[in-house]
Amino acid sequence: MNSQKNLYMSRLRGVFSLLVFIGIWECSVRFGWVPFKVYFPPFSQVALDIKEMLFENLLIQSYKSSLVRVLFGFIIGATSGIALGVWMGWSEKVYDFLKPIVSILYPIPALGWLPLLMLLIGINEVLPVVIIFICSFFPIVYNTVTGIQEVKKEYINAAKLLGAGDFTILRKIVIPQALPYIFIGLKLESGAAWRTVVAAEMIAIPTGIGALMMRAENLMRIDIILVCLIVLSLMCLIFEGFFSYLERKMTAKWN
Repeated sequence: MNSQKNLYMSRLRGVFSLLVFIGIWECSVRFGWVPFKVYFPPFSQVALDIKEMLFENLLIQSYKSSLVRVLFGFIIGATSGIALGVWMGWSEKVYDFLKPIVSILYPIPALGWLPLLMLLIGINEVLPVVIIFICSFFPIVYNTVTGIQEVKKEYINAAKLLGAGDFTILRKIVIPQALPYIFIGLKLESGAAWRTVVAAEMIAIPTGIGALMMRAENLMRIDIILVCLIVLSLMCLIFEGFFSYLERKMTAKWN
């Protein structure tokens, strides 16, 4: 009961802080508290623009393009990253062989690959998916390996003494114990995938939220830029919230 009350109060404080932020935004423009009020719209104007863009289908079409790219790239990157991370964390030989390669490639920003991929792949729908794959893959590999290696050896040895095979130990002990680390990677990279796709669309892709922002910049439509930033923020929060919910459901019995 107390935990539910604390969760409710936490969410209430979050909503209140958001309303305060919106109020400060609206008042600072309406009363001239910002030096660039001629260009910077109040929140009420941005809300009207969201309604108008939804009615004209402009925002929905751009959002759909970005969403499809994020889903494809992130799902492929996350699943392959978890699979490779489990393999590296479980097998010392595989870890020793692949660790130098992952260590070299992991620090390179996903957008750093963009010029090379534009030459190799071209500017098409595959390009942003590959960029998001790279963005998601390496951090999730790293987190998964860390989670697998953090499992206490005592648990594994006890399971072996009871006659459990390697696959059973991996499925019932190691992976469940590593789930918090895996979900940290999923939560962080789900938001990073959206930030990456918008940046890629701003640079090289003619459709999507990022491309819409660039067209708005050319027209000096700060209100449309703010609409796109709000959509980006909401998508990051929704994706991270989804994985937080999934983590609570999957780890409840072990907690």
